[in-house]
Formats: sequence, C-alpha cells, structure tokens
Amino acid sequence: MDFLDRNHTTVTEFILLGLTHDPVLRVILFIIILCIYLVTVSGNLCTVLLIRVSTQLHNPMYFFLGHLAFVDIVFSSSVTPNMLVNFLVDKNIISFYGCAIQLGTAVSFGAVECFLLAAMAYDRFVAICNPLLYSTKMSTQVCVQLLIVAYTSGFLNASSFTISFCSLLFCGPNRVNHFFCDFAPLVELSCSVDSVFILFPTYSAGIVILFTVIVIAISYIYILITILKMRSTEGRQKAFSTCTSHLTAVTLFYGTIIFIYVMPKSLYSTDQNKVISVFYMVVIPMLNPLIYSLRNNEIKSALKRELGRKLF
Repeated sequence: MDFLDRNHTTVTEFILLGLTHDPVLRVILFIIILCIYLVTVSGNLCTVLLIRVSTQLHNPMYFFLGHLAFVDIVFSSSVTPNMLVNFLVDKNIISFYGCAIQLGTAVSFGAVECFLLAAMAYDRFVAICNPLLYSTKMSTQVCVQLLIVAYTSGFLNASSFTISFCSLLFCGPNRVNHFFCDFAPLVELSCSVDSVFILFPTYSAGIVILFTVIVIAISYIYILITILKMRSTEGRQKAFSTCTSHLTAVTLFYGTIIFIYVMPKSLYSTDQNKVISVFYMVVIPMLNPLIYSLRNNEIKSALKRELGRKLF
C-alpha cells in the first residue's frame, strides 16, 4: 500500500501539450480561438438576457434554450481559457486537482447539454403532436423537473469521471497529449491495472449518450409522422420550421461526440481527436446562439423589439 501511495503522489501535476508546437501557428490559433470565445460568451449571454427580459420568449422552448446558452458558456469556459494560455507559454502546467476539476466541469456540462437537447426535443414533440395538452404536459413544474434531472445527471456523470481519475495511479510520464484534461489521454499515462476505474466512466458517458439519443430519435419519429399526416402545406412548413434549429444543433453536437467517444480509436489519430474536440467544445457553443437566432423568427422579432425600446 505504501508503494502504491508513493507512486500515486509522484505525479502532482500534468503538462498539457496543446494543439501544436509551431510558434507561428500558435499565434494564429490564439487569435482565432480568442475571437471564437469572445463571440461564444457574448452571443450566449445575449441569448440568456434576451429570454429573461422578453415576455414573448417566456415559454418552455426558450426556458430550455436559455439554460442551453448558460451551459455553453460554462462548457466552453472549462477548457478555452486554459487552451489560450497554452498558446502563450512554452510549458502549460496544470495541477492534479486542477486537472480533476477541469475534467469534471467539462464532462458535467457536456452531459447537461445532452439532456437539455433531449428535453427540447420532447418539448417540440408535445407542441406538434399534442398541442391541446401542451400547457399541461409542459407546465412550469414539469420544465423545472426536467431541468433538475439534466443537472443532476450531469453531476453524477462528472462524479464517475473525477472519482475514477482520482483513483488512478500515475507513476510515470505526465505529458498529456491534448489541450485539456480529457479522460482517454490521462488513462494512457496511468499505471493502474484495475479496469473498473476505466470502464465505469465509459459506461456512464455511454448511458448518457444512448438515453438522450433515444429520446431525441423517438420524439422526431413521432414529429415526422405527425407532420406527414398534416393536410396543409403551410402547416407542415410551420411545424418543421420550429424544429430545424434544434435539429441542426443536435446534428452538430452528437455527430462530433459519437465520432470521438463511440467510433473505434483505430479509425482516427490523436491529432484528429484534438481537432474534433476543438469543434465540439469551442466552436459549437459559439454556433448555437447563431443557429437559434438566425433561423428563429420569434427570437429575431423579440430582439428587434427590445432594441427598439432601448433606442427609442
């Protein structure tokens, strides 16, 4: 036991290798990612504020969208500031517990985003398939309950990752081949032989992805059936237009997650993993407010009205 404890304490910090060692490319990437991060924070913050101040947007769909915007801010902030530092220093060092906090935060809010996207799919299902029961099935109490489930599930998923990470033994190299403390490259550095600590968080993340994908898929199957049964072309277009923004966000987010966490590792390299991770952790949180604002007439009209009030 003493030998294991000594080995466990030999690594008290990790070195994040980042995206590239090319000094010119690091400067270019720093400017690009800094601009993306500023747009992410400002765009999602504006979405949260607009939904709060505009009475037109006080309904379940925008209730979840406001929380999605908040989650995107925290999700991106869990890795992006540290990534920006990585471009400016020769050696980006993060402590053992700092690594655990970063991993837990990213995993937690990533899972919350999955559940929020599932809740939004269910909301669209009720609105289109059961419009007469919408106010009952999507009452404030139901929305709050769905929100509690989302945040609780995110916390439990993060707990499985952080507990497993803190239980791993690190007795050798401490250079993490990534721009943040992702679980897979950390496991590669571990000298633990107990596979339980490795498999448990994998199953936890798999359950989150599988459950939310099933909810989204079933919701949209029923939505599609209902839309096809509509006799009015205008009614079909109106019903489908309320789903396009959400479908776009779901496709982008789950497409990248499935590529990283579901597909066999032999099909892509670590460098490709890094690029895709940048897309879903840095770029997608910036795209979400743009997707919902550019393709949603209610948000555009609410924004015009609120800006009109401020200006005149």
